[in-house]
Amino acid sequence: METLKDIGCGRSVKVVKLHGTGAVKRRIMDMGLTKGTEVYVRKVAPLGDPVEVTVRGYELSLRREDAQMVEVQ
Repeated sequence: METLKDIGCGRSVKVVKLHGTGAVKRRIMDMGLTKGTEVYVRKVAPLGDPVEVTVRGYELSLRREDAQMVEVQ
């Protein structure tokens, strides 16, 4: 299982599944990260937190914990 946290800069991936429950999962979905969505990893901070991605035409910064909940392929 590969998560968004594990992806390096310059790669495009597709969201397979969202892990987590309740408000956390809902917040990730509200940001546009839903099953089948293409995500491009733009930047990863030197210590890995945050991860900056492009999703649905806009830039989004995710904390490491949130990126770990997004399973990709």
